[in-house]
Amino acid sequence: MPGAKHPAWFSKERFYIRERRTLICERKNSGWQVMGLFVFTLIPMIYSFYISLTEWDFIGTPRFIGLKNYMDIMKDSTAKKALINTAYYTAVSVPLRMILALTVALMLSKPYKGSNGLRVLFYMPGIISGVAISAVWSRLFDPFYGGINDILARFGIPGLAWLSDVHLAMPSIILMNLMYIGTPMVVFIAAIKGVPEQMYEVALLDGANGWQRFINITIQMISPILFYNLIMQIIQSFQVFTNVYIMTNGGPANATMVLVLYLYQTAFQYLRMGYGSALAWILFFIILILTLIVFRTSGWVYFEGKEER
Repeated sequence: MPGAKHPAWFSKERFYIRERRTLICERKNSGWQVMGLFVFTLIPMIYSFYISLTEWDFIGTPRFIGLKNYMDIMKDSTAKKALINTAYYTAVSVPLRMILALTVALMLSKPYKGSNGLRVLFYMPGIISGVAISAVWSRLFDPFYGGINDILARFGIPGLAWLSDVHLAMPSIILMNLMYIGTPMVVFIAAIKGVPEQMYEVALLDGANGWQRFINITIQMISPILFYNLIMQIIQSFQVFTNVYIMTNGGPANATMVLVLYLYQTAFQYLRMGYGSALAWILFFIILILTLIVFRTSGWVYFEGKEER
């Protein structure tokens, strides 16, 4: 304010010195961040791409072979099967997890007795070891002693070979992975709570029913979070590994072989590091292309103030 008196300890020189020190510290921190990005991300990526152009058994010296690994992958029936299985897993599990997470979030977004405990219960699978969870589900899916077949038997339904049937193995993996809805559920709850109550009240006065309020207000207002969760779920689905590795190891007859598992087996079991690196780069570009497609089709996402721009 004009004419306002500053405290005795205040001086412009001190203020400028403090601001300059803050700016210097920020520049130093940004320099370390750039160095960390370069050392721990860019250099390994560049080296991985170089390895994908070589034949290397992890012991000897890499031998440059150009694009041969990529050409061999195009002819590899197991790689094609792994890609198809991964796409099938993603196409089925992502919509199911999104719908389930949103449904649970809608039920738990209102405060009532026990809601906090239920949120913790749904979130717990995300913080428990995936190996432990996979081992438990392997036992549940056991055709002779599994709990799921025991429940079916009580209703007179014959038991199924969940993980040893080529037609049931992948659906069983998808069914098990539906329990991993904790993270998207929590994000959905935060978004739903951020929708102004006045919008629902006005819509109610205009005669909108529950479904109309849900579609035209809730979905529209949380669409950026839907968009975020969709991208994250697609990326995570293409990187599925632990559950498949523990429960089926890609079997039976490669029915659950996915790209990351095939990459792991190729690189670390058969020591074909160049071939494995090429698989990793193909996976990277598939995820990149899918992410770009989702971004290009994001016209349904509502951003506040978008109309003004």
